[in-house]
Amino acid sequence: MNEPEIEGAGSLLLTPEGYQSLQTELEHLTMVKRPEIADRIRESLEHGEFSEDNSELDEVKFEQAMVESRMQELKGIFGNAQILDPEQIPTDHVGIGSVVKLSDVDIDDEFDVRVVASIEADPNKDLISNESPMGTAVFGHRVGDTVEFDTPDGKKRYKILSIRR
Repeated sequence: MNEPEIEGAGSLLLTPEGYQSLQTELEHLTMVKRPEIADRIRESLEHGEFSEDNSELDEVKFEQAMVESRMQELKGIFGNAQILDPEQIPTDHVGIGSVVKLSDVDIDDEFDVRVVASIEADPNKDLISNESPMGTAVFGHRVGDTVEFDTPDGKKRYKILSIRR
């Protein structure tokens, strides 16, 4: 199977859209959330609203720690990320970035999903992780193949109708 060359061990393949979404999140955390939290802490301390054992201060500091942690996580992702060139996305088999039209064999329903790295997965937007049960089942398969996998609702069977970028 002709998956994109991965530069260095541990590289993470991201679609251009996924990369942009994560960049936007980092910018928001850096330019909006971090200053908001710092202002809340500064203003409250200036007005004496926090005492040493004030739970509100603890909550703001916890939020600050979560924001800083997520920013570090995103920076780490960017350090290991390789952005897929659309030409690298396979159409002869299912790979990272492939848009797959599936037919539910049991209920005659058709739908599209895009297979992405787990970091950009969002089932509400039909972006499924290559590590999910469905992603694992379809990965590497071709048009016409029927795949089967277990879900909390029981076994699912899907036929691959098309693969595109």
